[in-house]
Amino acid sequence: MPYTDDGNNRLASYQPDLTLNPEDYISYIGKEGVDSLKRLAEPLEGKSWANINSTLDGGGVAEILRGALPLARSLGVDARWCVMEGNDAFFQVTKKYHNLLQGIEQPISLEEIFNTYLDTIELNAQHTHISSDMIVVHDPQPLGLLTKGVLFGNILWRCHIDTSTPSQVVWRFILPYVNQCTGAIFTMPSFVGPGLQIPVYEISPCIDPRAVKNRQYAESEARDVLSVLFKESKVDPDRPILAAISRYDIHKNQSTILKAFQKLQAEKRYDPQPYLIFVGNTVADDPEGSDMLDQLRDEAGDDPNVRIWVNVEDNDRVIGALMRVARGFVHVSTREGFGLVVAEALWQGTPVIGSRVGGIVKQVIDGETGYLVDPLDVDTIASRMARLLDDPEEAEALGARAREHIRKNYLLPDLVRRYLMLLRYYTGVDREPPPFRMNGKAYSETIDMIRARHAGLDDLGITK
Repeated sequence: MPYTDDGNNRLASYQPDLTLNPEDYISYIGKEGVDSLKRLAEPLEGKSWANINSTLDGGGVAEILRGALPLARSLGVDARWCVMEGNDAFFQVTKKYHNLLQGIEQPISLEEIFNTYLDTIELNAQHTHISSDMIVVHDPQPLGLLTKGVLFGNILWRCHIDTSTPSQVVWRFILPYVNQCTGAIFTMPSFVGPGLQIPVYEISPCIDPRAVKNRQYAESEARDVLSVLFKESKVDPDRPILAAISRYDIHKNQSTILKAFQKLQAEKRYDPQPYLIFVGNTVADDPEGSDMLDQLRDEAGDDPNVRIWVNVEDNDRVIGALMRVARGFVHVSTREGFGLVVAEALWQGTPVIGSRVGGIVKQVIDGETGYLVDPLDVDTIASRMARLLDDPEEAEALGARAREHIRKNYLLPDLVRRYLMLLRYYTGVDREPPPFRMNGKAYSETIDMIRARHAGLDDLGITK
């Protein structure tokens, strides 16, 4: 069906770049890879794929959609992206949902669940009407729209966070919404929460190699990009750099990174001394970020070898260039759905010290593309920092393998390929589910099969 909103949908929407050509990806995935995408998309001409999330800017979901939608549209799919509205109170509550779904216990009141969250859903529902062949609802924020009769089509919930051990309070609240979906998508099998009665699929996030951030700079070019910021921040470009790039968040564990670097400085003298550079943006739907930023600044004090950058100008170019020149990248989250920034660093050929958490373990192969550590193990993190600083040749070899690992597994065309396969399945082009299906026949599908064989069940009032 064509995407429609009957004029009543006033959610903010992102207009994808319409100038993209699939052939632009030949240098990354080869001509056969591009031709394969075209063959998948050929019967989907005019089919529609809508996405709903809670922010246009900041965070991995927005990053993925900004790349995936233009590619899908260039292949003939009517791909859209709508953004729901919410005030600070709503985002504070959904941040609690995020933490609780990841197993981080914290207080949440019935008023927050039933008033702040559901009232915001009600306000959004009043000006939402979306009809599409496939509607992907990203994370918990928009889930409440499922019961409002404003979404029409095959609805899939894309959970970008680790719900393997969720708080039962919030999981039991959202589970009835999720089970009304046609299917659910998770990053890896271990993330699938209990009690799902619908088809479940595995799709890893991916990076767009054509994005400004992911351009593979020559080192001299990267230094040119950074020259003004380095001068303003009094960073000597000839000194080695360890980079830590993410939003400022308790789960990103910047405090432990800082402690490991302080331990490194206390135990080992380098000439020249390395820098630790933190980079992060404030994110609209993460109000805790400013508190974590203030805490990190307090802990860093006046350390002359630490820099903390926030909302830098020309952000994507700066991040890509910094990753390129860094000796190592440190990302030791205590909770992580995937960690797109890890893939971005590896793609730049920079080895990553990453935690054995969530989707990081899919990207960092210990001793091959970087080093895996326990997220709170300050001693080991410091020793891995030292290893990268002590042996530039090993760091370079790790980085070369890292780039190839991302090229083979985590570039955007693979993500789009999987969504095309889902769209083929849910529009009847393919009869068999895609190979990344993680469970067998789901409860909802079994009921559909029974109904198809015994049409009289509906007359008896037996429904899903």
